[in-house]
Amino acid sequence: MSIDIRVDRQEVFVELEGKIYVEDAAVMRERLLPLIEQGKSHFVFDTHKLNYIDSSGLGVLVAIHKRAIERGGGIVVQGLQGAVKELFQLTRLNKVFEIR
Repeated sequence: MSIDIRVDRQEVFVELEGKIYVEDAAVMRERLLPLIEQGKSHFVFDTHKLNYIDSSGLGVLVAIHKRAIERGGGIVVQGLQGAVKELFQLTRLNKVFEIR
């Protein structure tokens, strides 16, 4: 997994690439939660290079989303395709997050 994070004022752009498993989800959580503590609340996840995400990765997205909403923000997910898109639809997370 590769995670590229870029912060632009209040917005955090996160590009995910490859496959996200339990260990990767923990890294993603460790890198993103401090940004919320620093006051960031708007996250844009680019998933067009993401091939797979397991339940722990989805759990991190839900946790980030919940904390961001508490601070007046939220998550936008863009570039969903293939198996990752199907997983978002199956879990109905496409109804939770703003999808572009």
